[in-house]
Amino acid sequence: MIILASAYAALIAVLLYAAVSKARDLPGFAADIAGYRLIPQRLTTAAAVTVVGAELVAAGLLTAPATRRWGALLAAALFAAFLAAMASVLRRGLSVGCGCFGDHDLVGPATVTRTGLLAVLAVMAAVAGASPFTFVHLLVGAAYLALTFLPVRLIGAVERGRIGPRPGTRWDVTPQAAALTPEKLGVLYALIGPACGVCSAMLPAFVAVERVDVVLVSAAEEGQVRDYLAAHEVELPLVIDPGVFDRHGIPWPPYAVLTDRRGVVLAAGGVAEPGALDALLGNGLSG
Repeated sequence: MIILASAYAALIAVLLYAAVSKARDLPGFAADIAGYRLIPQRLTTAAAVTVVGAELVAAGLLTAPATRRWGALLAAALFAAFLAAMASVLRRGLSVGCGCFGDHDLVGPATVTRTGLLAVLAVMAAVAGASPFTFVHLLVGAAYLALTFLPVRLIGAVERGRIGPRPGTRWDVTPQAAALTPEKLGVLYALIGPACGVCSAMLPAFVAVERVDVVLVSAAEEGQVRDYLAAHEVELPLVIDPGVFDRHGIPWPPYAVLTDRRGVVLAAGGVAEPGALDALLGNGLSG
């Protein structure tokens, strides 16, 4: 019974961390929800508040043996809803910030795996029901957390190692010559999508880049992208290339490819946060 009952300790930690992380940037979480394109834009803030509230309620119910089964069932319902939303995103080929822990992880195999494992923990806690607290629950719960999050890290590492153009290869997306500045060290191609909430958060970082030219690349319809950029007051050169992601093995934006003046790739990778963009620029320009 300890094997099943200990799941509640891990769930409390996950739900509290997720709720607090989302609450710290509620507008950002609402933007991630909007990226899923499952509910009207005007309802995304209310949905964000509802999710955070439900996570806090579930964590609270899990703390007391008498209400633990209800908390576990609520947590299971939340994770099931998250899985359904992620499956919808993957089916439609959208690039969306997960919004799971207030971070910039994109919906993909790693986030689906993590959410599925958390759903299993919720079912285990629901089956166990009421159980008096013991220190062993904390130890086993900590082990569950490690087993839940470590595979996700490994999957993410494998994904990053397999995708995108390699340094030294030729990048075949060519901007207009007028968009390039001869004295700059190279060109940063920032791949974005209007439905990508993380892309919206990264636009100021792309605008702030100074050492290289920045060219935005999107596979979406040009009018839609230009309206999107105008709404964010971004004026950077734009290239529309419908096949860019498939041709270069890039699964989703925001993604960046740094090339030299001849179009030879110096560095490439996902840039879901400014720190990742700084690291990519540093790696590509250090040589």
